[in-house]
Amino acid sequence: MPNCPMCQSEYTYEDRGLFVCPECGHEWSESEDVEEGLVVKDSNGNPLQDGDSVTVIKDLKVKGASGAIKQGTKVKNIRLVEGDHNIDCKVDGFGPMKLKSEFVKKL
Repeated sequence: MPNCPMCQSEYTYEDRGLFVCPECGHEWSESEDVEEGLVVKDSNGNPLQDGDSVTVIKDLKVKGASGAIKQGTKVKNIRLVEGDHNIDCKVDGFGPMKLKSEFVKKL
């Protein structure tokens, strides 16, 4: 039996074609593509990956800066991280910054 993809428990069992984890309650099928790691999607629901380029979809105010990141600003070579602001990047004119994936779209 495979380990649980959510909590890595080894105590999984099969029930009516599904694998079940008794420790966390997660259920999955064998044919289901289980993506390991962090899954981040842009504002249109497209999956993002490290190294992707994105475009900002609305003006974003930046604390401590005199201006805002304008709509249409291109950001290259993003890195995905855990947390509320799940994109770590460098924005031209602003420097290192964290963005929310809901305010960007994949190029």
